[in-house]
Amino acid sequence: MPVANLLDVDDLDPAAWDWVLARAVDTASQRSLAGHGVALYFEKPSARTRNSTEMAVVDLGGHPVYIQGAEVGVDEREAAEDVARTLGCYHRVVCGRVFDHDILVRMAAALAHSGFDVPVVNLLSDDAHPCQAVADAITMREALGPLVGRTLAYVGDANNMARSLAKAGALEGMEVRVASPDGYAFSGDELASLQAFADAAGRGGTIALTDDPRQAAKGAAAVYTDVWTSMGQEEERAARLAAFEGFTVDETIVEQAAQDAVVLHCLPAHRGEEISAEVLEGPRSVVWRQAAHRRTAMRGILAWVVEGGGGRAAEDAQGRAT
Repeated sequence: MPVANLLDVDDLDPAAWDWVLARAVDTASQRSLAGHGVALYFEKPSARTRNSTEMAVVDLGGHPVYIQGAEVGVDEREAAEDVARTLGCYHRVVCGRVFDHDILVRMAAALAHSGFDVPVVNLLSDDAHPCQAVADAITMREALGPLVGRTLAYVGDANNMARSLAKAGALEGMEVRVASPDGYAFSGDELASLQAFADAAGRGGTIALTDDPRQAAKGAAAVYTDVWTSMGQEEERAARLAAFEGFTVDETIVEQAAQDAVVLHCLPAHRGEEISAEVLEGPRSVVWRQAAHRRTAMRGILAWVVEGGGGRAAEDAQGRAT
């Protein structure tokens, strides 16, 4: 059975997606990593990603090892491929929080080529943030119930978070509306690719773009935002603040949403920029529940990559049923 990497949400088909979310919230009999180490390679620091992943590894009986970029010097002291294979000698899973998504692709390819049964999990890259998207779906299911046919409005930069979130929404059968200013939206080709993924999922999900955040939020069950200037984009801050004027998720935008709508933010939050303090701290906010579910999500993700991409787990479940 091929190694099951998770580099973005589209590594999961609908059945695997449901398996991950179900396993994440099932706290019984979770010992998939008993006796194993998990390498956590961080080029970018993070409060939530490190804490949630380390504790999820512990939940599954494993031992997390945190590795800073300077400790291994990827592509400076040693090639990414060699770092991955070295870590594969000691660990059951290699996780990475990186700038360049291709680092993770190269690590996964090197491990597979050398015969290591060691999957790679993307904790964040400039292209994707799948672990956060899993946590977001768990949070929305918990707060709203079934998500099929409901609307998810994302207001902000069409970045790595928006990309993974759109795919997650598609797997939930949601209408995903992405509101971004000119120059910060998905290209036509990317929109077509996201909709093709939604169509292939077969759950009725749709992806639409707009430059009007109020229109995006109209009737939405969930309103989501992210920072306008991500780590590594600090030199663009002034230009981004000007471009995103009017895109702050404040009470005037949230008022357009459904009566039972919730507000999500993957954090860190810059109050007064992408979200107002009143909304972040208000009654519709599920941001801290969302942060807590990063740990929940990682349990399901790590179990999935270790147990053969859900394949062996599905076979076991079928065997128990018969």
